[in-house]
Amino acid sequence: MAEAQTFIQMKEDMKTAMKAKAAERLSAIRMLIAALKNKQIDLRRDLTEEEIIDVLSTEAKKRRDSIEQYTAGNRPELAAKEEAELEVIAEYLPKPLTEEEVIALVEAQIAKSGAANKKDMGKVMGPVVAQTKGRFDGGRIKDLVLSRLAD
Repeated sequence: MAEAQTFIQMKEDMKTAMKAKAAERLSAIRMLIAALKNKQIDLRRDLTEEEIIDVLSTEAKKRRDSIEQYTAGNRPELAAKEEAELEVIAEYLPKPLTEEEVIALVEAQIAKSGAANKKDMGKVMGPVVAQTKGRFDGGRIKDLVLSRLAD
């Protein structure tokens, strides 16, 4: 099986960063490649594009959580490093969705599934999360779904 295009692109970007002596970017790309290789080893096969997006989304979430913690702990230099890594990760993720686009998906799924109250939340969350994977924050999706379902 051939390597996924995103993985190939990362390797090329790593070479470019080496030649440009961009140490921070190089470090971030190496970290991403290591995370992907670890996942490959776990699965004992090449990763699909979807699996790569899953790993990258997880890494992005870790960075967002770290930024929040470092900012709360008054460590701006560490928060800035995490933000730089998050920017590199974002280059490989699909284009993020806007809140309006996600609201439209939520409302369409509510209409399609006939969900009426919070007990039906699973009918909406599953399909919407699958459609927005790696492109919008899951916690925000939950808030949007809850705001549109009656008690």
